[in-house]
Amino acid sequence: MTSTRRIEKNPGNLVYQFFELHLKAEKDLASTSIRSYRDGIRLFLLFLATKNRRPISKLELTDLNADNVRAFLAHLEAERGNNIRSRNHRLAMLHGFFAYAAGQEPMVLPEAERIAAIPRKRTQPAATYYLERDEVERLFDKLPRDGKLVTRDKALLMFLYNTGARATEVIGLTVDQLVLNSSPRVNLHGKGDKWRTCPLWPETARLLGEMLRGRRKSASLESPVFLSNETSG
Repeated sequence: MTSTRRIEKNPGNLVYQFFELHLKAEKDLASTSIRSYRDGIRLFLLFLATKNRRPISKLELTDLNADNVRAFLAHLEAERGNNIRSRNHRLAMLHGFFAYAAGQEPMVLPEAERIAAIPRKRTQPAATYYLERDEVERLFDKLPRDGKLVTRDKALLMFLYNTGARATEVIGLTVDQLVLNSSPRVNLHGKGDKWRTCPLWPETARLLGEMLRGRRKSASLESPVFLSNETSG
């Protein structure tokens, strides 16, 4: 008769390897992403400790199971007031952790498979708000006509309207990403280290050129296109 081995190994070593070897060394995640994982794992372990009435240091691998994950997700919504989007984010984090844990400790594999099958909850897409063309034209008509930042502000708004660029793409935009002579265009560096080229309207190119020529110091190719104080460039 084959006996079933009771698992009493504390999951602390798995958690340590997940962060130090997997997230940092192997995946090279940004510190903000690692902090997000850290907060989620911490909440999960605190929940297990409270549920089982013992400290985190006394948790066992057997506590890492699908029933406890489901109870944790219900706890996030019912007791912590998390919305569905936050609940899904925590679930995705646990999917990643258990997928790694199963590869390191085979005894976790059955529960990891059950946890992988826990679905995300559907959420309603966020409402999209936008301005009609006549509303945009009225916005530009209302812009100040005097002041040292008038050209910069109008060029910035026109650039955003023209390209639909993200705020981070605009903040990191440098002069060498612009082509303002024939076939005006901009090379935008976006999420995931991806580049895309967007045509510029003649009015957008004209305003950008006027703004850059009006700087007190000539802009180099590495200079930011938009400055917090236009005259300091």
